[in-house]
Amino acid sequence: MKIIKGKVIKTSMLKTATVVVERVVVHPIYGKRFKRAKKYHIHDEIGVNIGDTVRFVASKPYSKLKKWKILEIVGKRKERRTPKKS
Repeated sequence: MKIIKGKVIKTSMLKTATVVVERVVVHPIYGKRFKRAKKYHIHDEIGVNIGDTVRFVASKPYSKLKKWKILEIVGKRKERRTPKKS
């Protein structure tokens, strides 16, 4: 069973969340590190918000693209404080 951790970027669909998973890859010749990202459509029974960090696992296919479900919310989105304008 494959468990992956990612960040929620979209929740506009009913019972579906879009999660992005970023990983760091090292170039085989030059050794430079760079980021790669992949998006997953995940079945959401919990009700996550944009910015939450979640763990999800492979499951039965819910639709053409949804083949994952959320296990738990690892971290909530941190609220950004905006300075008051004077």
